Amino acid sequence: MKEIVILGSTGSIGTQTLEVIKNNSGLNVKALAAGSNIRLLLKQIEEFMPETVCVYNSGKALELEKQLKAKDGVYRHINVLSGMEGLTECARLDGADTVVAAVTGMIGIKPVTEAIKSGKDIAFANKETLVTAGHIIMPMVNKYKVKLLPVDSEHSAIFQCINGQHKNRPAKIILTASGGPFRGMKKEELANVTPADALKHPNWSMGKKITVDSATMVNKGLEVIEAMWLFGMGLKDIEVVIQPQSIIHSMVEFKDGAVIAQLGTPDMKLPIQYALCYPERRYLKGERLDFYKIPQITFEKPDMDTFEGLGLAYKAGEAGGSMLTVFNAANERAVNMFLNGRAGFTGITRIIKECMEVHKNIDNPSLSDILEIEQDVYRYIESRF
Repeated sequence: MKEIVILGSTGSIGTQTLEVIKNNSGLNVKALAAGSNIRLLLKQIEEFMPETVCVYNSGKALELEKQLKAKDGVYRHINVLSGMEGLTECARLDGADTVVAAVTGMIGIKPVTEAIKSGKDIAFANKETLVTAGHIIMPMVNKYKVKLLPVDSEHSAIFQCINGQHKNRPAKIILTASGGPFRGMKKEELANVTPADALKHPNWSMGKKITVDSATMVNKGLEVIEAMWLFGMGLKDIEVVIQPQSIIHSMVEFKDGAVIAQLGTPDMKLPIQYALCYPERRYLKGERLDFYKIPQITFEKPDMDTFEGLGLAYKAGEAGGSMLTVFNAANERAVNMFLNGRAGFTGITRIIKECMEVHKNIDNPSLSDILEIEQDVYRYIESRF
């Protein structure tokens, strides 16, 4: 039996991970961690009966504990934790085999490092952790000899393409992008788009933050940086191409010119299941590609003038160091402001750009440096915008 800890169980990846576990023998939920959605967390507890749960919001954790105690002792075996301390305790639980890192944002850095040090394999869906702390995470993965199995569809696709290639390193990674809901629009047309507009992704069902990131193409920029760390590639060897049908999830080119692609329907349960069951491939319910019904697969060059977030990500990647934290933190706060009506859609990349311009870069920042810089960026944005 493989024991699974899910950090971010009430989010999009977390809920789909639980669906995968429910439909696969040999997988058991050891612990669940959520932010504040205790209504959904309680339903998950009732179905999967974990040993430990964590609610990041301490007030909500107390509320959950009261609700569990009121259930006639059925859940008295469950240990309820809270805050960052609770997240890190879940990540290093004795007896756990795999930690699904599905929390949103830089909150995932500490739990992921603790999980690695505890010898857990990581099913990795928290790109912000690798973007800001890749120089810390990847050496730890090698030191503690754990598996870092990508859950993002694009990085899982790349991983699948190179699996079994042994010493044949890719010459180029080709990350595909749908283009989001505003593909083909110009900058002036984006000035008045609303959060409701941005959340209408044409192909994928995702959480709010990542859906907005897809609309700005910042998400693809984060994925470029993540691929740089995961696969040891230079930025110049990572190319982004728009593939509007979301059939090709990513591709790898080798030095002889051969290109291997991973294709499938836009369903996150496939990369989740592959990570949890690796190296085994198991049956997965759902639609299959019917090539007789696909009229065409098309490709476009990304418009970096309109969607500046992608170009800013390459600039942050080239600078390296603490600039990666600035890029990520500024985006997190700017997206939050947009979703709450405090900034316009085009204001997201404007905020990121200004924060990067005023920052004095630090090479090889420590974990404490990263967390301090994150807060500095938040304070700067609050004072300026």
